[in-house]
Amino acid sequence: MTNTNPGIDEIDRQIIAATQDGLPLVPRPYHHLANALGLDAGNLQERMQRMLDTGVIRRLGVVPNHYALGMGANGMSVWDVTDETAFALGKEIGALGFVSHCYLRPRHLPQWPYNLFAMVHGSARSEVEEKAATIAEMLGPDCQAHDILYSTRILKKTGLRIADPKETSNVQA
Repeated sequence: MTNTNPGIDEIDRQIIAATQDGLPLVPRPYHHLANALGLDAGNLQERMQRMLDTGVIRRLGVVPNHYALGMGANGMSVWDVTDETAFALGKEIGALGFVSHCYLRPRHLPQWPYNLFAMVHGSARSEVEEKAATIAEMLGPDCQAHDILYSTRILKKTGLRIADPKETSNVQA
């Protein structure tokens, strides 16, 4: 088999394939994974770090199931903040313990004035609304408007998947 990405070898591909559904939930996940792949744990970690450093892997992160953790109300709070302060305010909001992710997006006027997004989780909508009120206080006069868009269903959360060469060898162009 020829490698289509010269930045990774077959062992890297095996590591990516073995981790694309997440790390094992054991006390020493890298050792467990290394053992399963017949590698040294230090070598596995070095390879993963190299792939992070070179951009082959963008990030390693936790993808919690908020519903399983008792967080039945999940709301994307959207904010219309001044463009001059949006980045700095976003960093502050993103650092809040109850915000799982926060980012900037372009406005689509006149229908969509919001440029700052912050995902807030709570056990009930009232809790999400209290947390959004905290954000509103932090944003102060820099915020012109806001709303909360609540999740109505769980979407499958996955990252990039590497196709198994055996599964794609029969694909016709």
